Amino acid sequence: MLRYPKGPITVPASMAHAVANWPDEVFLQTMGENPVTFAEADRASDALAAGLAALGVIKGDRVCTLMDTHAEAVVLWLAILKLGAVSAPINTSYLGEFLRHQVADCGARVVIAESHYVDRVAALAGGLPDVGLLVVRGAEVPVTAPWPTMDYSTLARDPAERPQVEVLPADLAMLIYTSGTTGPSKGCMLSQGYMCQHANTMIRGHDMQRGDVVWMPLPLFHLTGLVGLVFNAVRQGATIDIIPRFSVSNFWNEIEKSKATMALLMGSMLALVARAPECEAEKRCFGQLEKVIGAPLPEDVKTVWQQRFGVKRIGSPGYGQTECAIAVALKVGEPQKPGTTGKRYEDYDVRILDDNGEECPPNVTGEICIRPNVVHGMFDGYWNQPEQTVRIWRDLWLHTGDLGQFDDDGNMIFVDRKKDYLRKGGENISSTEMDMAFMKRPEIQDVCIHAVPSELAEDEVKVTYVLSEGMELDERTLCAWAIENIPAFAVPRYYERVADLPRTPNGKVRKIELREAGITDATWDRQASDLAKKPRRAGVAA
Repeated sequence: MLRYPKGPITVPASMAHAVANWPDEVFLQTMGENPVTFAEADRASDALAAGLAALGVIKGDRVCTLMDTHAEAVVLWLAILKLGAVSAPINTSYLGEFLRHQVADCGARVVIAESHYVDRVAALAGGLPDVGLLVVRGAEVPVTAPWPTMDYSTLARDPAERPQVEVLPADLAMLIYTSGTTGPSKGCMLSQGYMCQHANTMIRGHDMQRGDVVWMPLPLFHLTGLVGLVFNAVRQGATIDIIPRFSVSNFWNEIEKSKATMALLMGSMLALVARAPECEAEKRCFGQLEKVIGAPLPEDVKTVWQQRFGVKRIGSPGYGQTECAIAVALKVGEPQKPGTTGKRYEDYDVRILDDNGEECPPNVTGEICIRPNVVHGMFDGYWNQPEQTVRIWRDLWLHTGDLGQFDDDGNMIFVDRKKDYLRKGGENISSTEMDMAFMKRPEIQDVCIHAVPSELAEDEVKVTYVLSEGMELDERTLCAWAIENIPAFAVPRYYERVADLPRTPNGKVRKIELREAGITDATWDRQASDLAKKPRRAGVAA
């Protein structure tokens, strides 16, 4: 029998609980300044909800937002959900068709945007038939748009005017769009109950506690920052220190000023801070951070954070997706076997299935498939795309499109995205593991290992990489290093330096674009060099 998530199971109920229990504690601050208490955020969101209701926004309406990372974006999100309306936050990097598709797809009548994004929206007027009002935040001069516009500063009304709407756990709360690396992005339908369950899974792994100050550099149009950290603070009574933009050089000054006890860093952030020169603020902050969560987390980077920075507990955020929360994790600081993600969380049934739907034995790679043991444990499908919903929910399992395996002790190993997995010389190659291996080179700021077409039956492997500022690393040197440090069957044939990697507006590398580019005039070929037949140094395992 499915269980219900623990604690309040709507966002408004969770906020009411916070105000009843810790009204005067700081909920939000920005880089250590401008504190906002839970009670203040509650009143401000009531005022915005009253304003939205006066515009005709009712339960079930979608409200599209293009907001930067600041406290007001959090308050607006709470206001939308208090009305039972649906928040549709858009990645602020979006423009053109990426932006048009999502605003049009969600069918929002009201769009709320920072003034510096208005031109992007206005340029799409012909493709946004449902939009009827553009609310502009921060405009110092009148803006030009093809719809009626409103100054955001006039939106709020008397908090007492906020309609008392019955909001239920099953009600749709958000549309979060996938990145769409191979096609148009899909809107994940997330219920009020799912918001709370997703927060529960993150609380389990992060161990956020009342009184924690959390350094938060993540955007508020993704679930990790908005729900995994900000909404967790509502449920736990912690403080979120909002960082509008990540900066390696400012990191320790921000930690010191905010008095942060916890931080979450994603992508290359962990490695970049670990590689940065020592500074005085870093010394003063030694041991201040009690908990750090991040991924990827190779052992050498983990050691730096523990020994050089004095972090007491460090761990990875676990495995999950927008569609299914965090299903595999360990509590931060728990012993974690190198190379593994964690263990199954009791709220989810996680299996490794082969192409025939049969469960794989331990240490055998297959697709990670998940189903919930708790009510509202997963998304409700893709907005306006029933065929895509049916496709991902085969045999009552959510097919994640990711490859993994469990070891004999029940630890899950994430292997790769199914579509990105490589095969060479009869051996499988994980692009994820290869990326991590090449990122150990200090000269490399960013890298992508991907396939390119070959004249043979199998694709060839190519390294496309971006140099760290002020560093030099030619392709031949990198290839020679790979021969000595990468399994022989996985050593890439092709190498190419680029100024930047192509990315989706969500920040994911567009591997399909790199694969289609293939071999360019700038590509270095091992087979055409003196390293074509270089033997591996004695004693190095293949």
